[in-house]
Amino acid sequence: MNLTVTTEFLLLGFQGSQHLRNVLFLLFLLVLGATICGNLLIITLVSTSKNLHTPMYFFISQLSISDLLVITDIVPNMLDILLNNGAAITFIACMTQFYFLCASEIFECLLLTVMSYDRYVAICNPLRYTSVMTIDYCVKLVVMSWTLGFVSTVIVTITLSMLVFCRTNIIDHFFCDTVPLLDIACSDAFIVHIEMCLLSIALVIAPTIIIIKCYTNIIINILRIPSSTGRQKAFSTCSSHLIVVSIFYWTLFSVYAFPPKELSSTISKILSLLYTMFTPLINPIIYSLRNKDIGKTVQEMLNQCRTLKNRKKQTYS
Repeated sequence: MNLTVTTEFLLLGFQGSQHLRNVLFLLFLLVLGATICGNLLIITLVSTSKNLHTPMYFFISQLSISDLLVITDIVPNMLDILLNNGAAITFIACMTQFYFLCASEIFECLLLTVMSYDRYVAICNPLRYTSVMTIDYCVKLVVMSWTLGFVSTVIVTITLSMLVFCRTNIIDHFFCDTVPLLDIACSDAFIVHIEMCLLSIALVIAPTIIIIKCYTNIIINILRIPSSTGRQKAFSTCSSHLIVVSIFYWTLFSVYAFPPKELSSTISKILSLLYTMFTPLINPIIYSLRNKDIGKTVQEMLNQCRTLKNRKKQTYS
């Protein structure tokens, strides 16, 4: 058995004709640009507009930061893979990519849980909302979520990096993920499986249960509202978040929790695309299209730009 220390891996990405890879390259490049612009717009609007200085929009801006971290961690390297029909990645770069992706996904699980609690308090205990969801409390929740995401991932990343990869250095994927890495490891990965299981229970399954409980109470309270207008207004305050939660957990569970063994590597890669590219792209779109406050803020910014432009024209004329 070859026990040579692996210093780099070869990521195959999406194999196919040059024409297909060129089309995918342009598509993913457009998605990368649109995702960066959309999430930066959300962050800018929330940080500059006083109307958006609320707990909900603060959490949305943090979600945008997480989405930016995910897509910039995965897509630039994937574009290089498409151009060269596969690309080498160093062992350290591979582990670093895995670390930031895993940390971001765990943070998003925790943040979506915090946002569910925020909506629960807003709808079920509206009179106590301002006293419960204070700025200091919201910041503490976000800092705790980021800390848990980055600290917990360190343990798994270190354990994963200690495995011996001697079967091959070829990874049939477009990024360094747990399953493809374990497939080419020839040392015992029992500890990694245990750590991933404990991590999933503590930071994925438990938050999912909390989210379900929060939305069960939210739905019960909404149904108790006598007027249809009141019910519609209450539901509209959490509909965007509910859509984002549904998309995120569906894509996450389809890849990790219940991976169909019969699926080909191509289908597995497509499912991975959903949470590494589709989710970061769709999140700002959902919050922008279904949120009147953000739409109003964008319109105000455009009006201010037009006003400044007209003033400059009058000054020069």
